[in-house]
Amino acid sequence: MKRRRPVIGYTLHGNRYLNITSRCTLRCAFCPKFNGSWAVEGHELRLFQDPSPEEIMAAAGDPSDYSEVVFCGLGEPTLRLYTVLEIASRLRAQGGYIRLNTDGLANLVFGRDVTPDLENNIHALSVSLNAQDEETYNRHCRPPLPGAYQSLLDFVQRARDFVPAITLTAVDGLPGVDIAACEEIAERLGVDFRRRVLGIVG
Repeated sequence: MKRRRPVIGYTLHGNRYLNITSRCTLRCAFCPKFNGSWAVEGHELRLFQDPSPEEIMAAAGDPSDYSEVVFCGLGEPTLRLYTVLEIASRLRAQGGYIRLNTDGLANLVFGRDVTPDLENNIHALSVSLNAQDEETYNRHCRPPLPGAYQSLLDFVQRARDFVPAITLTAVDGLPGVDIAACEEIAERLGVDFRRRVLGIVG
């Protein structure tokens, strides 16, 4: 059976999304790929190998055609952080507005504070908070690395110095998740908040 051509770039809501890895730092119980589907709005996003920088640039197209260029697939883009930053720099130079969707665990993965590297590369961060406390987070997001929840909060706090716009998100509909409490965490950290809806991806 012939494999489908991998989808690296796809367009939703006037934005160009870049799918650069299928690898992830979490195993979220609500993620489509752990529930039998790699599709987002009809786009099959499973990658059997990470695309090269030139493949990603080709998939991005002309960034001025879109409101935003967003690093987001069904994997964690910061596992390829320096590829992200290379592409972001090139697309910014072409007039693109760059958003990075992330689980906020890059500092934990790299073992150091990487947030200064985002400066002048990333315009906006969307960070998946997903729960108001560590216990609820661990139940739904199933992080293999200990200390993930606190590392996420620390990442957001540090990133404020280097990224102009930061939004925390949480999925409404997950058992035990208190959306109002999640929004309060965002307010306390001095960043924006967006409620997502369970089952709606993209």
